[in-house]
Amino acid sequence: MKATGIVVEYNPFHNGHHLHANAAKETTNADVVIAVMSGNFLQRGEPAIVDKWFRTEMALKNSVDIVFELPYVFATAHAPNFAEGAIRLLDAALCEHYCFGSEDGQTTSFQQALQLIRQNHDSYEQSIRQAVEQGLSYPKALNEAYKSIQQFGDATTVVDLTKPNNILGFHYMLAAEKIQSKMSAATITRVGAQYHDQEFSNQSIGSATAIRQSFFQSSSLDGVQNFMPTSVYDLLLQAQAEHIPFANWEMLYPYLRFTILREGPENLQKIADIVEGIENLMYRAALQAENFSQFMTLIKSKRYTWTRLQRMLTHILTGVQQTTRDTIQEPSYLRLLGMTENGRNYLNTYKKAFRLPLLTKVGNANDPSLTLDIHTANMYYQSTGQFQAVNRDYKQSPIYMRL
Repeated sequence: MKATGIVVEYNPFHNGHHLHANAAKETTNADVVIAVMSGNFLQRGEPAIVDKWFRTEMALKNSVDIVFELPYVFATAHAPNFAEGAIRLLDAALCEHYCFGSEDGQTTSFQQALQLIRQNHDSYEQSIRQAVEQGLSYPKALNEAYKSIQQFGDATTVVDLTKPNNILGFHYMLAAEKIQSKMSAATITRVGAQYHDQEFSNQSIGSATAIRQSFFQSSSLDGVQNFMPTSVYDLLLQAQAEHIPFANWEMLYPYLRFTILREGPENLQKIADIVEGIENLMYRAALQAENFSQFMTLIKSKRYTWTRLQRMLTHILTGVQQTTRDTIQEPSYLRLLGMTENGRNYLNTYKKAFRLPLLTKVGNANDPSLTLDIHTANMYYQSTGQFQAVNRDYKQSPIYMRL
């Protein structure tokens, strides 16, 4: 059986995701699609709209065969670490391909970019350092450094790294090269809505951002039904019927504000990603701001992207310190969240050959990354008012979907 891997968040799953999963399987002639999915907190420093178990079920009902959890340390990291954590898991699960969506739509331009950077490594790294010293955010510094060496390549074949999906795709390919993976890269052109689109411009494909914004503005799922498979819409209706709240930062802000004011600047500076005295600004903002939007307006600057700030705030909310995160450099297991019958057949056939242990029960496992995943999941449930779901990781078996 041939497996193709994809890296996902499904916040929530929509028609574009369904197209990607199907196209990944078809393009690579795979028998199985394996998704590495972020848990309850995401790469842009946001809480997932619904937890990882709901989102796993969405995936399994819509062309994904196996879902592994991307540990918190990588799921909430900046693009290079996020990509490397995910690629290491797909490689460990013996995927023959990994497939990502991109604005560019062809891997040759990404390969050209990698070659260009290899050939101009010293100049590239120096440009990054200079840009950061001048006050640019890290993503902008990377882009400026990349543009500075493009003169040495063919501009018609080098990928555009100002596009969000291209950026992630580039880092997936960079990570695969770094770990010397034998997986082959494939990419699918992103169609319809773009990653950051906040409004619907297509009758059936909308970005997850637009779907979330539509719901939180109206508190209704009526306006998003056309943009997701029926099974996903039904799962979201089920969550509403069970009074499970849909999470966002405005909901979590009272808990975040309480934590910032309780800890104070001295303790905040120990939190992961907190740098350059920004803890003082955050403390002053928490004293004033009555909601999350006001808070972000008070702390936003040209130096820090909105996403980077939200990742800092995620670590504050969950209490993850820099020293704790630094102890986890690579994934150490494959945490199974769910599988179809086809996926189970793949696991039964290949699990003994996996390059990392397959984890189906957390039990008393003594692993720093797993301990952190369970802790941060509990913080998600506590801060969203899902008190009955605290410690769900100990009680929930992997979802088995017979289709």
